[in-house]
Amino acid sequence: MSSPHFRTCNLCEAMCGLKIETSDGRITSIRGDDEDPLSQGHICPKAVALQDLHEDPDRLRQPVRRTATGWQPISWDEALDETARRLHAVQKEHGKDALGVYVGNPTVHNHGAMMFLPLLLRALRTRNKFSATSVDQLPHHLTAYLMFGHQFLLPVPDIDHTRYMLILGANPLASNGSLMSAPGIRDRLKALQKRGGRVVVVDPRKTETAHVADEHVSIRPGTDALWLLALLHVLLEEKGPKLGRLAEFTEGLATLRELARDFTPERAALHTGVPADTTRRIAHELADAQAAVCYGRVGVSMHPFGAMCQWLINALNVVTGNLDREGGALFTHPAYDIVGGPRALSMNRGSLGRWKSRVRELPEFGGELPVAVLGEEILTPGHGQIRAMLTSAGNPVLSTPNGRQLDKALASLDFMVSIDPYINETTRHAHIILPPCTQLERSHYDLAFHMLAVRNTAKYSPPLFQKGPDARHDWEILLELKHRLETLRGEPRVKGALTYRALKTLGPDGLLDLGLRAGPYGMRLSPFRKGLSLKSLKAQPHGVDLGPLKPSLPKRLATRDRRIQLTPELLVADLQRLRETFPAEARAPEDGSLRLIGRRHLRDNNSWMHNVPKLVSGKPRCTLMVHPEDAQRLGLSEGEEAVITSRVGEVRAPVSVTDEVMPGVVSLPHGYGHGREGVQLRVAGEHVGVSINDLTDDQSVDKISGNAAFSGVRVIVQSARKVRTLEQTEQSATG
Repeated sequence: MSSPHFRTCNLCEAMCGLKIETSDGRITSIRGDDEDPLSQGHICPKAVALQDLHEDPDRLRQPVRRTATGWQPISWDEALDETARRLHAVQKEHGKDALGVYVGNPTVHNHGAMMFLPLLLRALRTRNKFSATSVDQLPHHLTAYLMFGHQFLLPVPDIDHTRYMLILGANPLASNGSLMSAPGIRDRLKALQKRGGRVVVVDPRKTETAHVADEHVSIRPGTDALWLLALLHVLLEEKGPKLGRLAEFTEGLATLRELARDFTPERAALHTGVPADTTRRIAHELADAQAAVCYGRVGVSMHPFGAMCQWLINALNVVTGNLDREGGALFTHPAYDIVGGPRALSMNRGSLGRWKSRVRELPEFGGELPVAVLGEEILTPGHGQIRAMLTSAGNPVLSTPNGRQLDKALASLDFMVSIDPYINETTRHAHIILPPCTQLERSHYDLAFHMLAVRNTAKYSPPLFQKGPDARHDWEILLELKHRLETLRGEPRVKGALTYRALKTLGPDGLLDLGLRAGPYGMRLSPFRKGLSLKSLKAQPHGVDLGPLKPSLPKRLATRDRRIQLTPELLVADLQRLRETFPAEARAPEDGSLRLIGRRHLRDNNSWMHNVPKLVSGKPRCTLMVHPEDAQRLGLSEGEEAVITSRVGEVRAPVSVTDEVMPGVVSLPHGYGHGREGVQLRVAGEHVGVSINDLTDDQSVDKISGNAAFSGVRVIVQSARKVRTLEQTEQSATG
């Protein structure tokens, strides 16, 4: 047996430390690393999937080309040459924007891909760039950009020191903390309660997190912005703001107070279903707590007022004096600082509206267009129509709205290439698939999630296994495509060759070393100064503890005047849309439809993890949750099949009757729908389920950010048995 290998699990945002033991080149055990300064021994069930993914017989080991008779293995040179040639040909004939790019969320768990993908994107020169960001987190980045000056200045709840945590639309017991990397979240919440603190969850579903909270408040999907404004109304009109030292560098408090004046708890109650006295009490608790934080995630991002919700959450933390305060919401100081580091090694601060999508004219943000427009940009003829696609580490057919339309669109492309280890619901449309090596065959450092963690730490993981001679890392694939495309265009050969060789020599670890040296704990490029470097980090296999989150404002702000912008004009103007949607007089009449929300299980993450036997074992999880009152009204019983219909599609799923969802709300999990022809995922094929995104509407977006409005989709639910009876009756009548 070899020496234990210590690394960070990179399957979700939690960054759990692992201790992996091997024998004769095979993994014999995966356990939590007790000495990891962030996770302290905690792991979730997903960690064992690293072995299954590495050994998965369905995983591609070499490039393949789609032919009339099936998938044909080809060499790397042939695959890369053909890919570059065909992408170049499409752009040369139809223009640079005839190429679209989609990047999935596993990219942020891969520092090589994060560093080298932007280089390829610049070489491609297309404006039609899309990613999973506009699926569930774009509102966070937009509001950070408008309020704090940089899209990655995202406040993180100081969960280990707070005394009151208000959670909206988030289920950290399932996610381990999203945009809040917090391994062992259950223990952290218990510790919060043990020190006399309180946890309140506001959600249409009584989630796993709500079950351990001190209080669960049900709220109608899509009404969160109205409720947040009611909280602000109480805090500003009844309690009075207490910004403390934030007042010295905050703009817009008087304007915010005026904006919130007519959004009373009574007005909010008409639409949210939250009693006015409950709203007032929670506002007072938030204001009176010794240290408090408001945190909202996908449930308040993925609806038509997602950007407004994230703005108002930040505003709540400001007016209670809990932003940039111990126990409130703080900014991290990561060892590799993607915000405050050297420009060449940092992420762009953000941008808005430099161009718009061709068909619907939705604005770009940070160089990307909202993924909700991808299908129409492929299917709508005209100048700028997308005719070729490059996808990397993503499965948008299952993860973006109106998946069936996108399925149809991808099938119509002139050319498609996918950087992916699987033939899945999306990549089955590719003409060429370029499979990167596995998570355990590459080094690892979390560029993104150290920026979002509840404690400042740093950890580097070397590869556990060496990749084979015919395998390629993601970054190598990206760099080779960039080099070949530039060569085909005849760009300066000497400069291009020098850049190519330098990047190939440095690789992601070389760039990581530069970023660590230039970071807040680094050696500043001097060999004579003590500090963090890649070499010193390698000598600490469990990771390095850099201390708790600390106040950092106004120095950390990236706004031009180093001031918090509490009332950005774009978001203030959007309040009129909120007023029109939720009038003060009365609730809109019910039409008998239900509101569909998603959900996630601890053993679920991305769709490709459904191909891991350990993670899909047990009772089927792809069920439609229905409240008992709605089930009785609709004639639905436990386990029977229901027909769920939206504007864009229809699916059938077994019913789970439960009071975990509030009346008027139904819930399906995301990531399922593996029954499409041509998918080569054998385990997932035995747990097909249905895709919630065959129901979600690509036309429904947050108009400010462009984020897809998945949550609260209007659906009609019927008993499949009754539908069949009705169809048979109609057939008999017409027969």
